[in-house]
Amino acid sequence: MAITADHIRATLTAYLDIHAEEKPDLALLLDLLDTGAGLTSRKEFRGHATAGAILTDADGRVLHIYHRALDTWLMPGGHLETQDETLLDAALRELTEETGIPVNAVTPADDKPIHIDVHPIPANDAKGEPEHQHIDFRFLFHTAADIGQLQTEEVTDATWRNIDILSDPTLRQRIAAALR
Repeated sequence: MAITADHIRATLTAYLDIHAEEKPDLALLLDLLDTGAGLTSRKEFRGHATAGAILTDADGRVLHIYHRALDTWLMPGGHLETQDETLLDAALRELTEETGIPVNAVTPADDKPIHIDVHPIPANDAKGEPEHQHIDFRFLFHTAADIGQLQTEEVTDATWRNIDILSDPTLRQRIAAALR
């Protein structure tokens, strides 16, 4: 069963129960939910849900991938698929697809996102996509495995980096706290 708006709302509510101070930052998501927007469709260009994976290793480093289309280093993640039952499932699927790390070598830290980030995605004329917003539900995972076969259509490199390289101070603090 595909991810529903009710699941997205329940995940958001559980997140805001812990991080109520972020409600103004997530106003776009709340508005889209309230108006019945198709948040699971990548054709909803006001903003649509994506799922991200923050994968840490035994040394507390975070896995970064080099994203071919965006030409930058990111954490694994991407669009929702119809076979995804939860946002956590989607994040895990994206992680394993992009990095080749097997599902059984990855452990989720929680069933709630560690962070929800809203960020712009540039227009992609080749795909007929205008600039739009990704509402990225980011989940924390742990592994002792090494990087596997990369999904070279989307990812050209992968590396482990210390959390101090993360530009978002909130995300950096939450990962550090989870690793203690």
